Amino acid sequence: MKALIIEDEPRAQRSMQKLLDTHFPQVRTIGVTGSVKDTVAWLKVHDGVAAEAPDVIFMDVELSDGNCFDIFKQIQVKAPVVMTTAYDNYAVKAFEVNSLDYLLKPLEVADMRRALDRVAARTGTAPQVDMVRVMEAFQALQTGSEEYAPAPVEPTSRKEKFLIRLNDRIVPVHTRSVAYFYSESKNSYIVTDKNTTYVLDDSLDTIEQSLPADAFFRISRSCIIAESAIDSVSRLLGGRLRISLRRGLDAFTDLTVSRARVDAFLTWLER
Repeated sequence: MKALIIEDEPRAQRSMQKLLDTHFPQVRTIGVTGSVKDTVAWLKVHDGVAAEAPDVIFMDVELSDGNCFDIFKQIQVKAPVVMTTAYDNYAVKAFEVNSLDYLLKPLEVADMRRALDRVAARTGTAPQVDMVRVMEAFQALQTGSEEYAPAPVEPTSRKEKFLIRLNDRIVPVHTRSVAYFYSESKNSYIVTDKNTTYVLDDSLDTIEQSLPADAFFRISRSCIIAESAIDSVSRLLGGRLRISLRRGLDAFTDLTVSRARVDAFLTWLER
């Protein structure tokens, strides 16, 4: 997969390149631009040549001489576009120009994987704008990063147990014995139904993809909960939900269902 990176900050360029090189060796960068003018010029030279045309464009919004939407006013962008930005107020406009995804910086591996999967799955026709997805994304971005959690991903392989390394010991924790997972200060934790907490090496994004979707739900960016751990659910102001755990379990993190996930959570809970 050939990629064009449109980013005006050298440090962000290096960060993007490192992310791709480390986790996505199937992606080869064929160009880097940092302005509207340079990007339009680059696309005019390369976009019409099949062997040199990008398969995906990672496009920052704020560039050195304007914003990326000026590019679309000057040239037809044929390659799928993935917006990458530190700002959340361009989400709807990004989808209006048929961007396949909208990633907030700092970029995460799972988000990039989702974006590249969408690019790989795209046919030769122009992508159709899913207005439901657009509004969900916009609502999630408006509520802040802690309110956003990606839609559940059907796991390709389901873990039956997690191996916890404690110095010279390995403790197996069966998935059916997990109450919830949470992240805090860049660390991931697993809490068992015995109220024992362990540190995990994997991120919540990786953990989520290995769990059975009928038994676990990602209620927010920082928490995945097991249905077996839920005692009751109460409504909060603003449309969010608060989960109460069954007796004997402590809440070591905020167990609030983000507004963007409330409907999906209730559907999952009553299935």
